[in-house]
Amino acid sequence: MPTSRPESAEPGLTRLPGAEVKALYRYPVKGLSGEALARATLTPGDTVPGDRLYAIENGGGRFDAIAPRHLPKIHFLMLMRDERLATLKSTFEDSTHTLTVLRDGKQVARGELSTSLGRRLIEQFFAAYMKAELRGPPKIVHAQGHSFSDVAAKCLHIVNLASVRELERTLSRPVDPLRFRANLYLDGLEPWAERDWLNRHIELGAVRLAAFAPTGRCEATNVDPATGARDLAIPAHLLKTRGNTEFGIYARVVAGGELTPGMGVAIAP
Repeated sequence: MPTSRPESAEPGLTRLPGAEVKALYRYPVKGLSGEALARATLTPGDTVPGDRLYAIENGGGRFDAIAPRHLPKIHFLMLMRDERLATLKSTFEDSTHTLTVLRDGKQVARGELSTSLGRRLIEQFFAAYMKAELRGPPKIVHAQGHSFSDVAAKCLHIVNLASVRELERTLSRPVDPLRFRANLYLDGLEPWAERDWLNRHIELGAVRLAAFAPTGRCEATNVDPATGARDLAIPAHLLKTRGNTEFGIYARVVAGGELTPGMGVAIAP
């Protein structure tokens, strides 16, 4: 891991030698598996394209597509409570909004979410598969321009892989970074360096992000994304070792552009 000091570039901008974008992810349907991206074109004030476009309401029907507003994640199927979701893998086609759900490598459901029939096919699968966890009929929900993030702000979630490795060291257990369901994974940094970036700008090529809050972790991180087993106690461990349950940061897009793995990282006031 690089230990060299940051380099000063243009006035007010500090380039971090060795630091880079390691991976990009999006989660088209809240609670379902993510997709690695080779590139993403970011727009100011928006999320990663295709991220948290849809969610699956757990009965109740509180989401209003005509007047969408942020709702707590407890209203939707989610890993924090519904770890069986992690036993499923999903793919999403941008052109048709077709969701394919697989279990053990075999297709178990497929539907075009932009159509009532397609949504019904997916809802019928989850009605049967998640029967024990449901409070009412599951419903696929969506609204143009709305993101079903855990926070109301449209933003990216960033995780530092060096912090993941430090967490592994203190837990004495391997930790899959995908437990944190981040959009942006950075590497080549010191552990916990991201905590010093709050209220500062992160520059990645032409893209500029404004870090505004740490990410409070919930019980979803205790679920192994590969097996669905609830096998760790990450928030409790963070609280014991660091005095809080924060891991990762949220950042808004303030200048857009294309983002790809391998891009360098700089920090500005």
